[in-house]
Amino acid sequence: MARYLLFAFSDCKDPAREEEFNEWYDNVHIPDILAVPGMISATRWESAHSVEGQRRKYLALYELETDNLAEFDAGVRERGMWTMREGRFSDLPEFDPPNIPRVYKQIMPEKRPLKARG
Repeated sequence: MARYLLFAFSDCKDPAREEEFNEWYDNVHIPDILAVPGMISATRWESAHSVEGQRRKYLALYELETDNLAEFDAGVRERGMWTMREGRFSDLPEFDPPNIPRVYKQIMPEKRPLKARG
């Protein structure tokens, strides 16, 4: 099975509600998306560099495995529509437009540094 990383960059539309945004993202949105078959894990990150006018302060990084990326994408879309129908989606996130590459296929196995020999 092929392994992929999915990058989802986002901002909170209302800085006064940023705590609510992060609570929703961590405890509602991530668990909802992890229900998609093929999802392995999710982590969230915050930009380490604050720059005036910066966009996309947050990154959600999803690990997934699938033999059929189109089928997986359809599952993500279906799950996203379900969250909207169920009232589980928030009005706070602002995401990148869909034409930004967000899914990357692993082409080299993980490598780790050799331990120093002493």
